[in-house]
Amino acid sequence: MSIDAQKNDNNKEEEVIMEETSSTNEHCENCDQYKLGWLRAQADYQNLQKEVSTQRSAWAKMSEAQILEEFIPIYENFKKAFSFSVQDSESGGEKLQASWENWKKGIEYIMKQFWTVLSFHGIEEIKTVGEKFDPTLHEAVKEEDVEECEDGVILQELSGGYRTTHSVMQVAKVVVCRKEQKS
Repeated sequence: MSIDAQKNDNNKEEEVIMEETSSTNEHCENCDQYKLGWLRAQADYQNLQKEVSTQRSAWAKMSEAQILEEFIPIYENFKKAFSFSVQDSESGGEKLQASWENWKKGIEYIMKQFWTVLSFHGIEEIKTVGEKFDPTLHEAVKEEDVEECEDGVILQELSGGYRTTHSVMQVAKVVVCRKEQKS
């Protein structure tokens, strides 16, 4: 081979290598761009997660504040009711009795007001007396032998139970009828 032919071959090889290198460099530049885009997407996603978490926390605080605001008037009424004293009422048996009856009506009103707020938020009382014992809703604190009742029926409520449509918030503490097993 002549020197000119060798130079042409070398030049062709160099051109092929340059084209391959150029293609590889372009490929690497594309990889870097994709990697940067992926990193930006990851950072955006993490920022979104932080923002959503912050918003949820703020919503929970607002919800809590709203519920507490509903209880403030009830608390105020309790304060007024308990500021009543015997000296405030006029002396005399009938007048004192009337004052106490009014105080009792006021406390009943406050209890009704309290229950209105609870039921507005989906709270329900768990039925007890006369119902069949259900361990998911009731806690048997005591069992009694009573001839006139059916085994497992609730005789007495010691502490009320409450639930929402989704869960039991507090089980009812009850006394349950138990028939003695005759051997």
